[in-house]
Amino acid sequence: MQAADLLAELPEPGPGVIRETGPGRLAVFDDPEEWATFSQPAEPTPGKASADTTDLWESQVVVRGMHCAACSLTLEQALLEVPGVSAAQVSAASQRASIVWAAALTRPSEWMAAPLALGYRLLPAADAFALRHGRRVARLALWRWLVAGFCMMQVMMYATPAYIAGPGDITPDIQSLLRWASWVLSLPVVFFSCAPFFGNALRDLRQRRISMDLPVALGIVMTFAISSAATFEPQGRWGQEVYFDSLTMFVFFLLTGRWLEQRLRARTAGALDSLMQRLPDSVERQQAHGGFERVAVRRLVSGDLVRVLPGEAFPADGTIVLGDTFADEALLTGESRPVARPLGASVLAGSHNLSAAVEVRVDNIGESTRYAQIVALMARAAVDKPRLALLADRVAKPFLGFVLLAAVLAAAYWWNTDPARGLMAAVAVLVVTCPCALSLATPTAMLTSAGLLARHGVLVRRLQALEDLASIDTVIFDKTGTLTEARMGLRGVSTHRGMTAEQALQLACALAQHSLHPLSRALVQAAGPVFTPGTQKVFDVREFAGQGLEGRLTDLPVPGVLGLVRLGSARFCRLDGPHHSLRVYLADDSGWLAGFDLDEVLRPDAHEAVTRLQKMGLEAQMLSGDNDAAARRAAGRLGIKEVQGDCTPQNKLERLQALQQQGRKVLMVGDGLNDGPVLARAHVSVALGQAVPLAQAQSDLVMPGGQLLMLPAMLAHARQTLRVVRQNLWWAAAYNAICVPLALMGWLPAWLAGFGMALSSLLVIANAARLSRLKEKS
Repeated sequence: MQAADLLAELPEPGPGVIRETGPGRLAVFDDPEEWATFSQPAEPTPGKASADTTDLWESQVVVRGMHCAACSLTLEQALLEVPGVSAAQVSAASQRASIVWAAALTRPSEWMAAPLALGYRLLPAADAFALRHGRRVARLALWRWLVAGFCMMQVMMYATPAYIAGPGDITPDIQSLLRWASWVLSLPVVFFSCAPFFGNALRDLRQRRISMDLPVALGIVMTFAISSAATFEPQGRWGQEVYFDSLTMFVFFLLTGRWLEQRLRARTAGALDSLMQRLPDSVERQQAHGGFERVAVRRLVSGDLVRVLPGEAFPADGTIVLGDTFADEALLTGESRPVARPLGASVLAGSHNLSAAVEVRVDNIGESTRYAQIVALMARAAVDKPRLALLADRVAKPFLGFVLLAAVLAAAYWWNTDPARGLMAAVAVLVVTCPCALSLATPTAMLTSAGLLARHGVLVRRLQALEDLASIDTVIFDKTGTLTEARMGLRGVSTHRGMTAEQALQLACALAQHSLHPLSRALVQAAGPVFTPGTQKVFDVREFAGQGLEGRLTDLPVPGVLGLVRLGSARFCRLDGPHHSLRVYLADDSGWLAGFDLDEVLRPDAHEAVTRLQKMGLEAQMLSGDNDAAARRAAGRLGIKEVQGDCTPQNKLERLQALQQQGRKVLMVGDGLNDGPVLARAHVSVALGQAVPLAQAQSDLVMPGGQLLMLPAMLAHARQTLRVVRQNLWWAAAYNAICVPLALMGWLPAWLAGFGMALSSLLVIANAARLSRLKEKS
């Protein structure tokens, strides 16, 4: 891709970068075909006025150069200052941003250039070069870490004699030599390994703001300056001590923490990225002469014929026109087992071809595929901020101001008695205090859970829903399409004396196969193994709308059955007795022959899902628009006691509000087709089935595959997620409450401060990594 090649050569973010990467070089993204690869049409932002709301776009980008929560707030402010940008959300945990902008007022090159002066770079999330850039940055970070580690070991070797030698054991010239050797070995650490800290700190000072790198850089500079002064002037004011060992050690610990943090983040919160990069870069497309040529997926159009090899992902929604295979559709439907896809079957973009090469006719491409809709939901969730995360972000900037003030007070307290100790106490305060753990506590755990649920077929639209889900005590189900499948099932057959159930089914299906009525279709489908087409032949078949069918029996007549046979309601079959909408009768001129009881088919996992929810202490209720008798019959089979049928959308909403007024926390589960008001009003809402475009407007979570057993597992996981969030917040608060006083008193050496800072963030992310497994019990 041309844009990828162009931006792949751009320098690292930092001062002066804007001169090289301004709007001119970013103008490649002003082509609508280019911005469409990482953007989609957006709705107007509530409460925001715009000169043109008819052409709003929402773009998903990866952010480079961001190191802490304070950076996300600064970047959001910079983006919102660009005319035409109506909304911006930046997540420090996922390092992604969502920008809503008006095409009539701005272009991507303008808002992508705005953060460059601050040292941040925005890369389209949909392009592969963002991954290449990330790998390059990771390699450089690894080199900085290796240099710091090697120099730290050497400096520690030279510092060891000073710790173990007695008075007079080391002569002044040897001591001076050891200090000079340590100073030389500290230079690569300060000027190479610490370059990101200094670059970000200078950027902060130029912009008159602070982030976590500013106090860290100040601590490094102060430690190196004091130690250098003692090396150059051993008899001077700062000549008693050198701290090169502490300097190299806490730099090594800080870089270790950041490197491991990024690795853990890639395994946890970053799992969303791997799920959203499932489309292949290229595919074999049939040419006019019949041969196949490999082309970029973005060049496909509807109607193209492509060949997908085993192990490749399907590039678009389509229909198999040659071959049979199995597909992995776990992300799209939640079905973990391979799904058979024979000739004529539909395949979904993003699913994987498992067994054999097939030729596929492209039906839907780009934003019209189900995969694109799912990616849009996941991308929006990656930048969403729960309430606890927003609170932590607001605390981060004032906290950094407190850090600088505390460092000044520490230095001032010790200055008259021991200036060197005062400066080292200030360094310890600058290094040990870290709002990163506080800011990462919530979003890292939430994103880890969102990535895990996505791998199990649950798409999280709003991260706040995971927090709310943990407090749910009542679950309300819609019936049709949620607890039941979109078909009828045969519950029982009653027959006239002398006729078997198999003969009755054969005869009834001989008529029913000529109709498209739902009950006729259900009867043929339910009797599948019993009914053999052609065994009973009828002619002169006529259908009477809303009543039934009649026809004359020909070959192989059933003993005792006259020629004219009717299938339908009791009235149509000229029978006495009550009319039942789910009972179909079979009769001839002599009278009743058989009756077929049909009923809705429950989802195979519905009963177990309801039972598990009830065992978790949740109350299950049903609200259905179907008639009350049918609703109560289905509820009885599922063990649901609270049920109400004949509900309009308004009735459902009133019932939900009544429960909420009682203090209930309600989860609403529906198919998203006619449950919009109640889905929007519930504390948490889940939309099942194939109604993704409609459901995403109101629901918090979407389950395209409709596996109801994921509900109890999801609720249990949400409870575990909230426990982890609380643990992280308590740890971050306790860590700062303990370490800050120790640093102020001068009892915390700089190297231990650096270790504590790195450890605090690592523990938060490692604790969140425990959420990478789905548990079915709370």
